[in-house]
Parts: sequence; C-alpha cells; structure tokens
Amino acid sequence: MHSFTEENYLKTIYALALRQQGEVTTNALAEMTATKAASVTDMLRKLADKQLIHYRKYQGVRLTDEGERLALKIIRRHRLWEVFLVEKLGFGWDEVHDMAEELEHIRSDELVERLDQYLQHPQFDPHGDPIPTPTGTMPSTGYQKLSEVMAGVEVCIMGVLEHSPEFLQHLARTGLTLGCCLILKEINGFDKSLLVQIQPETALFVSHDVAKNLLVA
Repeated sequence: MHSFTEENYLKTIYALALRQQGEVTTNALAEMTATKAASVTDMLRKLADKQLIHYRKYQGVRLTDEGERLALKIIRRHRLWEVFLVEKLGFGWDEVHDMAEELEHIRSDELVERLDQYLQHPQFDPHGDPIPTPTGTMPSTGYQKLSEVMAGVEVCIMGVLEHSPEFLQHLARTGLTLGCCLILKEINGFDKSLLVQIQPETALFVSHDVAKNLLVA
C-alpha cells in the first residue's frame, strides 16, 4: 500500500518527465510540489526503496516500470473523475481539478472500471488530456502548442497544459475553449503575442504565456 503523498509524487514525476523529455530533477519536483528540497529527497529515497523510481543523488529521477504503471493508474482515476464531475454533476472545467485530486486516491479497481463503463469509455478528460487505458497505455495525441504554429495556419484547440482555475476562466471569457478553431493571422516579433481570428468578424490578441499552454491540431 502506498500513501497518498507517494502516489502524488509518482504522478508528478510522470508529468515532469513528459514535459522535460527526460529525467526529473529534485529542484523541479520541489517547485512543482511546493516542498523543500530536503523533504523531496527524503520521499525519493522512500520511493527508491520500494523500487518505484530509479534515483541517484544529483543525477535525476525516473520511474521504474512498476512506478509508471502506478502513475498511469492514478492519472486514469483522476481524469475519469473529472469527466464524471463535469458531465454528470455539472461542475465547470475550472472547478474539478482539486476534487479529482482527492477522488483519485480511491483505490477500488472495480469502482474505476464501473465508472468508466457508466461514462461510456471516454478517451479524453474535460481539459483535453487523454485518459490512460485499463491496461496502462497512455494514448498519443500528436498535438502541438499554439505558440509553435506558423502564421497563416488554421488549427483547433484540443487541450490545455495549465489547469489552474484562473487560466481556465480566462479561456472561457475569451472563447478559447476546447473545439474552438482559429486562424493564426500574425506573430508579434517583440513579445511573441499572437493575433488570431476565431470567427469572420472576431479577432483577438493571445499572449505568449497563454499560447504556450494551448494544445492544437
């Protein structure tokens, strides 16, 4: 049995490894978890003792096969609960992350699979994130960041990298929600902000900070 804190670390290591395309540093974990580096090091030693991570001081961290399997189970539970909270209970996409953080630690495999069946096997959560399969496979999306798109290209918003309520509320106010299609009209050479057209009559400026957190296809 693993503690909630251990499960959160496994999930965080998985997410950081994807973002950084490699091993995860102690400092990155400390920043992501808002925890002192010394406390992070203590937890990493515990996870290494349980053979859930490969860890050597000053050389970064990566999940073992078992650690990755557990991380994907936790992510699957989290994202299924987010779908349930939005689709069945009517919460907004900006309200569900913290609730799902608590619900993801319910460890009943039978409950999770019944939840999946009840929701008719969704492939994505309300933020556009793919839901791992029951066998522990993370579907590939092939999305790119809006900040990486060339001028003149038409794309549709498929997901977000930032899940804070403030960011999601900002997107809702501007109409930059999932499924929104837009044409990138202009890239500002000074601050990398974008001029996008989302309807024939509607154009708006998107900051680089926002664009780098929007996934498009």
